[in-house]
Amino acid sequence: MKHSHQTTLRAAATLSGIGVHSGDEVRLILHPAEANHGIAFLRTNLAGGHDRLIDARHLAVTATELCTVIGDRESGAVATIEHLMAALAGLGVDNVLVEIDGPEVPILDGSSAPFIDAIDSVGLVSLGASRRYLKVLKPVRVTQGKAFAELLPNERGFKLDVEIDFPTPVIGRQRKAIDLTPQVFRKEISRARTFGFMRDVEKLWGAGFALGASLENTVAIGDDGVLNPEGLRYADEFVRHKILDAVGDLSLGGLPIQGAYRSYCGGHRMNFLVLEALFANRANYTIVDGAPRRDTGYAELGSGIAMPAFAQDVH
Repeated sequence: MKHSHQTTLRAAATLSGIGVHSGDEVRLILHPAEANHGIAFLRTNLAGGHDRLIDARHLAVTATELCTVIGDRESGAVATIEHLMAALAGLGVDNVLVEIDGPEVPILDGSSAPFIDAIDSVGLVSLGASRRYLKVLKPVRVTQGKAFAELLPNERGFKLDVEIDFPTPVIGRQRKAIDLTPQVFRKEISRARTFGFMRDVEKLWGAGFALGASLENTVAIGDDGVLNPEGLRYADEFVRHKILDAVGDLSLGGLPIQGAYRSYCGGHRMNFLVLEALFANRANYTIVDGAPRRDTGYAELGSGIAMPAFAQDVH
């Protein structure tokens, strides 16, 4: 498959599960789509039998507190889209219609791996149109207290450099950098799960969140360590999941990014704000055709009950 051409799914793929916040069962179908369609959500099963089409773009984002939400409660919304969006962006899938009959993408195992399995089950097909890229021309940066997120020019594809710093020895300070390719995403990022702190779960329940969270879909952090019997999938699974979230959130720019992303103590809100900052000035970016230039060897660069964790964006 030529990476300079757009892709879509070879056939439809279906997944079902519960929403991590609502706890409700939801069914999701990934449909092939034509060139230049992009990623869009068809929200079905709305009141009155109506459907709503929502483009997966930063302009449609309406909430970022505990997950990324597009659309609105009154006319139809879809929450917790970031793990699915990360799988699509990580594998280089350009065009998909996501049909979903509930207000939240199923959490499945808390990572992108089940979505990748579904995509792999049907395969990808190359389309006739050239892939376009969102090329960062000038640095943009947003800050919130000690936290920051920035996008920088980078001629060699999309690099992510993410650092987290939690005041608990279970996580502590972790940093990881990758150059995003399908191979790197599959191997190093896709299986990293969402995480959360047991001490916060009652507050979340009281606010109507985390009703579907469990040890099956969330890495639960107690006072003395990780509570999941199987432990961690990666020694630094926490920072890898933050990279996964960033891949999904930043794909709401609408095109694969040619640039570098750097964050410290970031999260969904900071990811959204840095996209807003990029698009605030046309001089910050341009749209280009064709694959970015890459160095040889590029693909391998880079080194109970629980709340979903969306641990706080600023920590």
